[in-house]
Amino acid sequence: MAHLVLAEVAASISELKKNPMGTVAAGEGAAVAILNHNEPAFYCVPARLYEAMMDRLDDIELNAIADARAGEPVVRVKLDEL
Repeated sequence: MAHLVLAEVAASISELKKNPMGTVAAGEGAAVAILNHNEPAFYCVPARLYEAMMDRLDDIELNAIADARAGEPVVRVKLDEL
């Protein structure tokens, strides 16, 4: 059975156990697919990439909120009234 691997670099769980930081470094900043019996078990994602992904998801969520509110009436407020 074929499995979709969403990373350019893959390593076995055994390789990850032997050298965790080396396995992460092999991805050169990108995610590394960790395989168990030649099937993707999970993805090892470096902290910088994970933070960027979370920022992107947050932006998508905020854009969805803004889009949902786009049809609402605008309330004009002066700074002195706040």
